[in-house]
Amino acid sequence: MSVELKLDATVRSDQGKGASRRLRRAKQIPGILYGAGKQPASLTFDEEQVLRLMREEAFFSQILDVKVKGKRTEKAILKDLQRHPFKPLVTHMDLLRIKAGEKMRQNVPIHFLNQEESKGVKLGSGVVHHDAIEVEVECLPDDLPAAIDIDIIELDVGSSLHLSDVTPPEGVSFPGLDPETDHDPVLVSIHAPRKAVEEGEDGEEAAGGEADGSAEGGNGEEG
Repeated sequence: MSVELKLDATVRSDQGKGASRRLRRAKQIPGILYGAGKQPASLTFDEEQVLRLMREEAFFSQILDVKVKGKRTEKAILKDLQRHPFKPLVTHMDLLRIKAGEKMRQNVPIHFLNQEESKGVKLGSGVVHHDAIEVEVECLPDDLPAAIDIDIIELDVGSSLHLSDVTPPEGVSFPGLDPETDHDPVLVSIHAPRKAVEEGEDGEEAAGGEADGSAEGGNGEEG
């Protein structure tokens, strides 16, 4: 069951570090809502509601309904979330308004499918390495995907999948893919198991030692 991505907000007039500290003591999180050709709005959000939504993956990538008290609900995405350096607290939130019919860019999570069943893991005892956990997409708001699903069942040991290997959903493109500059990031790869790598290294060292010993022995006989 999907959670409702709704944020209740109140317009704030007090500014500055002192005002922000008072808000946080009152279990309120300061933030700003900007974009779509409108004036930025300084807001406060309920800390308990935000922490509850943060348990949902979609909160960080999907469109939110921001209901500002006394005003109409606006569509927005989370662009930045600042945390306290050592306490489990959110100190500030930046939200970007979404305009219907206008393309947007947003990072969405990558879901890697069939990892345990992939050829490199099941047959080669390899280890899956996630080179990326999210990818930037460009699309209209109505086309924003919840995630990009990538099936790696055919991926073998020593192989990797690049962004160019992924077919985006209809209406979606990957702005991070640039053929002109050969910018094509690796998303996932399967590495050989560590034991096999270590054994291979030991074998190389042993072979190198035997070669060195033979050379030394040959020099001794000549002497």
